[in-house]
Amino acid sequence: MEAFSTLFIVAAVVVAILAASIRVMREYERAVIFMLGRFSGVRGPGLIIVLPVIQQMEKVDVRTTVMDVPTQDLISRDNVSVRVNAVIYFRVVDAERAIVNVEDYVDATSQLAQTTLRSVLGQHELDELLASREKLNEDIQAILDEQTDSWGIKVINVEIKHVDIDESMIRAIARQAESERERRAKVIHADGEAQAAEKLVNAAESLQTQPGSILLRYLQTLTEIASGDKNSTIIFPIPMDVMEALKKSSSPDKKGD
Repeated sequence: MEAFSTLFIVAAVVVAILAASIRVMREYERAVIFMLGRFSGVRGPGLIIVLPVIQQMEKVDVRTTVMDVPTQDLISRDNVSVRVNAVIYFRVVDAERAIVNVEDYVDATSQLAQTTLRSVLGQHELDELLASREKLNEDIQAILDEQTDSWGIKVINVEIKHVDIDESMIRAIARQAESERERRAKVIHADGEAQAAEKLVNAAESLQTQPGSILLRYLQTLTEIASGDKNSTIIFPIPMDVMEALKKSSSPDKKGD
């Protein structure tokens, strides 16, 4: 009876050890195994065995993680105070390095993203922060990806969400934009006047070389005036060269019939 009890106790202990040793890793999970404190390997997904006391396991999620970078206060290169926040997308590509080389890879990536955001954006002027976000996103992503490579982290994308500035600066930017629109309008108007003047000069030169064309232009003008709803007496000056053209056109041909 005593032997049976001992056997039962041993069997129960073995079953308990086996039950405690069985782990199931999902498709997006990896298990970093340590044997008596030394790195033993990365296992998973699926069913794995972890011996109690002898082995320890650190679970790593290899899915893409979305991290919201807290709002950062910075000063742009043109001395404008700006508040910026962003979101980064990253995932673990090497579970061993993510556990062995850094204490907390999530917190480390977050802190690095904050300092990089301030460092990179502080080198640009306000206009670039507002208009060149795509390029800034690429620059920040490249820097983060390079520095987190030793942690087994791959930074997939960085997106700047908001660039907040003071209300007084917003009004100044609005005035600047309005002045720029007025400048462009004046330039366009001046270009139009220059082109119109050039066309008038060309037309005047063409009329001077062809007296008959001047007569046709006068006749067209008279027709336009006469076609109005309110006709009135109009004194229309005719230059002498037009009169000469009329005389030439009305005089009979000496050799004609």
